Amino acid sequence: MQQSSARFYPYTVHYCPILFNSVTIAYCDEGPADAPVLLFIHGLGHNFSAWQRNISYLKQYYRCIAIDLPGNGSSSRAMDYPYSMHFFASCIKELIHELGLERVYLCGHSMGGQIAFTLAAQNMPQVKGLVQCAPAGIETFNDWERSLYKSTMALVDMLSSEENSLRKAIQNSFYILSTDIQPFIHNLLEQLQLHPKEHYRKMMEACIGAMLDEPVSDRFADIAVPVYILFGEKDGLIPNRFIHPVSVRQLVLSAQPSFRALQYEIIPRCGHFVQWEKAADVNHYIHSFIKEQEQKN
Repeated sequence: MQQSSARFYPYTVHYCPILFNSVTIAYCDEGPADAPVLLFIHGLGHNFSAWQRNISYLKQYYRCIAIDLPGNGSSSRAMDYPYSMHFFASCIKELIHELGLERVYLCGHSMGGQIAFTLAAQNMPQVKGLVQCAPAGIETFNDWERSLYKSTMALVDMLSSEENSLRKAIQNSFYILSTDIQPFIHNLLEQLQLHPKEHYRKMMEACIGAMLDEPVSDRFADIAVPVYILFGEKDGLIPNRFIHPVSVRQLVLSAQPSFRALQYEIIPRCGHFVQWEKAADVNHYIHSFIKEQEQKN
């Protein structure tokens, strides 16, 4: 696999062509090669650096692979990519095969969580469990709510530049904004400026539409592996505070009967970017969950 040291990342970047070389996935690969794999999937408009505070600790125990989704970061991008949940899930499935991964635990954040649910419902034998940080996909929307959500996002998009939208979205993902997030935001904005704005706009619109139009909640019962969900108690993005004014605990409890095996934690004084804002807590929960699953197997 091609390798490079990209200035936007804290780790060496590797590249893997998939889907008959039509897509190239950028990723990092840290930790023992023979350990269980944590495969990290970032949220909307991010790159794999969103997981750096988790990889820096967890790579002691696990092989940590974090990817840039197609259209994001240093992965390939094209105007004709569908940028759907199923497209992203297919790319990750192909990457797992290409890298010959076994004993994989999918770790998703926000949109990455909905992608992980979508892939896990296919019950790949390599996937042994899910760790979901503030995942999209649990909150469901009816036709009217989907239309309202899209209209609201379109209005926000009209009133903001791409750079301001991304900066505000990340800042709103915190309950208490940490100063150490600024280099991450700066790097994301620098990467954004390297590519045509038309592509970024199309990708973001397609991703938001896909999250709304490709619900996965009716597939939760098909997920055979254990699922562990971590939410920040003060998450301001999920659930949507205007459409569904309920707590994250109420949201998770409403979905729990749909799963075969679901555990969850609600982390106090924490917002949507849970794996960054409360990294030590999240790392402890992930490590404990994986150890428990590996002992069972």
